[in-house]
Amino acid sequence: MKAHDPTDSATTFAELGRIFAELGRIKLGETDLNGVLHQVADLARRTLPGAGQVSITMIRGDDAYTAAHTSETALLLDEHQYARSGGPSLEAAHGKTTVVVRDGANDDRWDGWPLLAAEAGYRSVLAVGLPVVETMAGALNLYGERPDGFDDDGVTLAQTFVRYAGVALANAHLYDSTASLAQHMQAAMESRAVIEQAKGIIMGERRCSADEAFAILTKVSQDSNRKLRDVAAALVERTQRAP
Repeated sequence: MKAHDPTDSATTFAELGRIFAELGRIKLGETDLNGVLHQVADLARRTLPGAGQVSITMIRGDDAYTAAHTSETALLLDEHQYARSGGPSLEAAHGKTTVVVRDGANDDRWDGWPLLAAEAGYRSVLAVGLPVVETMAGALNLYGERPDGFDDDGVTLAQTFVRYAGVALANAHLYDSTASLAQHMQAAMESRAVIEQAKGIIMGERRCSADEAFAILTKVSQDSNRKLRDVAAALVERTQRAP
């Protein structure tokens, strides 16, 4: 059966609108990328036809891991793929494509992984490549309990869901990166301020230049195997406590 555009169906169009609305309600300031991934997995399980359980595979460099899952069985099946270095999730993520297991009981791909899924109660599997960021690959994995659990319409709907979810994940990653950069900049500014205070204290006590005061701080840091900021903070605190 040829797949059709899900928007040809008024019911499916309304469903897509509801899904998009739920994704849009994710508040990035109240969660992180990991939290968004879990919300996406839960929403997929609740809304996509045939999805008994859901997981999300992420790949960074050579490392693949399950970032979100709705059951321990889904997690375990994912991990069996990683151990084999093959499976629908990995193929979909690496190839940015869609991979379907119609009946795991009669599928011998990936060193017998589909049969393992069937024995665990999931006869059909749908994995859709998930666009995140250039440095990461991912896949949304749907585990269905019956054979042929994902028809052409279901596959098209899952692909559309992934495109919507990809926007939320990209925004979450950007938010995380921006927040992390801001935190690092704040920490760097605070470190610089306390180091400058410590230098001023040393300059006043030893009647030396700023460069000489910094050299003294650096030597204490190296001799004591402590961070320069920690040495400076200890000196400032000790000075503030002095009568």
